[in-house]
Amino acid sequence: MSNWEHIVGHSWAVEMLAQGLANDRLGHAYLITGPDQVGKTTLARTFAQALNCTAPEAERPCGHCRPCKLIAADRHPDVKVVLPETSGRGKLTLKIEAIRQLQQDLNLSAYEARYKVAILKRFDAATIGAANAFLKTLEEPPGKVVLLLTATDADMLLPTIASRCRTLNLRPLPPDLIEQSLATRWHVPAEKATLLAHLADGRLGWAVQAAQDDAILKERSDQLGQLHQALAGRRVERFDLADKLSRKPEALPDLLKTWLSWWRDLTLLSQRRGQPISLMLTNVDEVPRLEPLAASWREAQITDSLNQTNEALWQLERNANTRLVLENLLLVYPLPVRV
Repeated sequence: MSNWEHIVGHSWAVEMLAQGLANDRLGHAYLITGPDQVGKTTLARTFAQALNCTAPEAERPCGHCRPCKLIAADRHPDVKVVLPETSGRGKLTLKIEAIRQLQQDLNLSAYEARYKVAILKRFDAATIGAANAFLKTLEEPPGKVVLLLTATDADMLLPTIASRCRTLNLRPLPPDLIEQSLATRWHVPAEKATLLAHLADGRLGWAVQAAQDDAILKERSDQLGQLHQALAGRRVERFDLADKLSRKPEALPDLLKTWLSWWRDLTLLSQRRGQPISLMLTNVDEVPRLEPLAASWREAQITDSLNQTNEALWQLERNANTRLVLENLLLVYPLPVRV
């Protein structure tokens, strides 16, 4: 069985790459875009395997030959994976030094591969200097070299970079496909597979990681617990919580994204007008808690809370005062209804 079949979804992208290889119509550079953990690097790595697999042509990439195994482990001498660096605040940066080192490697003869391949992950994190330096390689690529760039969005790259690549824009996968894949390929129990498929937001890679690492769902549970604590408290309790949360600013983006998804679900429930929307919800395990709130809070209160959570994320990205942002946010959230 060809290793292409291990890629879940994105069949049109697989067909495009496989046909280009079969018909000897390869591009020298490809830009694979889409959300984090949607399968961009998996597709790039599988294409690198197909380019260098030693199995009969119809079986490439086989996943079992020496080149396929080395590429899968990121250990092939002719397939370079270039990663951005992560700063203390979690920001990704791809620096010019990494590009210059890659250019030196690409100008050397291949050790054993048919094609030298470079996989540049998150090229949207490249500095202006790094992007401009790489442009020369795109304009005058060495022979038998294929460049595979990944990014969340082509618009975040220099137009001169994107225009010189064949672009494949990977879309989020539907929940039912993720759920089926988790159940059949990774043997995840049905209830957990359903939850992860909805939480994944179309990202199979995230769902698989969460299925294998209980800490991910534990962290989400803690984040929702803090939200429920805020909603149950009056202003004094909310100010105390804002103070506590502000002491770990590095954890706030993920926390607020979890809260944001919860408010989106509540907004959908408050606006459903009797229509079934269960497939559109993310936090399906929270529905018993969400349903009564959607009925008791005004739609404007819910929408304001959603918008303010989004605003808080935006403000924190721009280094606003952390405690002040959280206090403003928690003051917008509806106060508990006292019976």
